[in-house]
Amino acid sequence: MTLVPQREYLVLLIGDACVFVATLWIALALRAFTFPAWDVFVRHLVPFSILFIAWALVFFVAGLYGRHTRLFRSALPSKILYALLCNILLAALFFFFVPVGLAPKTILVLYLCVAFPLIYVWRVIVFTRLPRSFSGKKLRGILIASGPDARELSEEVASDARYPFAFEYVIDTAHTPSHEIIERSCRLAQEDDMTFLVVDFSDKAFVAAQPIIYDAAFRKRRFAIIDIVELYQEVFERVPLSLVQYEWILSRVSSSRVYGALKRVIDVVGALLIGACSLPLYPLVMLFIWVDDRGEYFIVQKRVGRYERPMSIVKFRTMTGNDMGNYGADGKSKLRVTRVGKWLRMLRIDELPQVWNVLKGDLSLVGPRPELPSLAREYSAHIPYYNARYLITPGLMGWAQLKHDRDPHHGTDIVETRNKLAHDLFYLRHRSLLLDVYIILQTIRVVLSARGS
Repeated sequence: MTLVPQREYLVLLIGDACVFVATLWIALALRAFTFPAWDVFVRHLVPFSILFIAWALVFFVAGLYGRHTRLFRSALPSKILYALLCNILLAALFFFFVPVGLAPKTILVLYLCVAFPLIYVWRVIVFTRLPRSFSGKKLRGILIASGPDARELSEEVASDARYPFAFEYVIDTAHTPSHEIIERSCRLAQEDDMTFLVVDFSDKAFVAAQPIIYDAAFRKRRFAIIDIVELYQEVFERVPLSLVQYEWILSRVSSSRVYGALKRVIDVVGALLIGACSLPLYPLVMLFIWVDDRGEYFIVQKRVGRYERPMSIVKFRTMTGNDMGNYGADGKSKLRVTRVGKWLRMLRIDELPQVWNVLKGDLSLVGPRPELPSLAREYSAHIPYYNARYLITPGLMGWAQLKHDRDPHHGTDIVETRNKLAHDLFYLRHRSLLLDVYIILQTIRVVLSARGS
């Protein structure tokens, strides 16, 4: 059973399509200062329908169909504006190159002015107030767990009225004796309006009370017992490190041979395409580096690959030297990013030579970011389960790079690397061709928006 329904993506898509159509009608009305005739509206609607499909894909790439957590909602206005600007540019190119008998320059300007407030109202105000369950009633349940990740889940659910469920009671197992856990859980489970129980199956306090709680819960019809680890992943799209054990991670490492073979084919084809398209850039990049500081064009770095095998990667030099991860007591690099290097990093151009590693099989297009050996040793010693990253091939692009924008660079940061690991393990648990394609498309968005680092 899942408590986080997937139908919200369909609702968002249908709502966006309705807003797109309404915006076109309003734009036509504003241009003519009167309600548009039906034949005029249809004549514009036909070519714009093609654009609606392309615009929906832009919204997808822009991440506007992501999980509506508090962090996601805080970035919605900027995401919407950037996506709409891309859509208008796409529309201008469409009407310039495709002979459809229309040149709606004024319509496109009006469309942008109308679309932003309508999309904002739909997504930020209307959609966030829609009930997630068809009945409109929230499922009421109990949370039995402890630790920072359990508290974060409880606070997230309590902060968003759109979740179709609520924790009416939270039992902190770290501060509640086993006999009291049993007593309270059994009593609450028997209440008529309680429909689910979210538990930490690895919690020793719950394990001791488990048989009695299960017996009481299953006396009721339509009562579900849900693993907090799975629910946390559905809500946050990362793994709750304080709630998992190594056995849980190892049990989810395997993947099908078909997926592995197809992933390798995509890696080779993608690397060849990227390499062929980017090769003409190499002389220009090398010229910029030489003009900037007359230094070396490339650097070679040791990284930790799959199964902790060492490998060497080649990158365009972006710093005043080769960062090997040998930092001082303050954990910060003494090197600095060059003027040209700043732009190479923002556009991810410095990573292009690594397509050779993809062809060799040292890297994949998608996977956890390979770390410097000195930093890998530091993190392995201080962060539980860090070595699990080595169970799959590292990659040029990754889930953690997309979802954790506070990734530490040119220094050590235990806290942020631990947060990044939570996203790496989520990818390890859920990796698939569909997720890989999603990560590739989202990385393209990051590159185009110059958010590289």
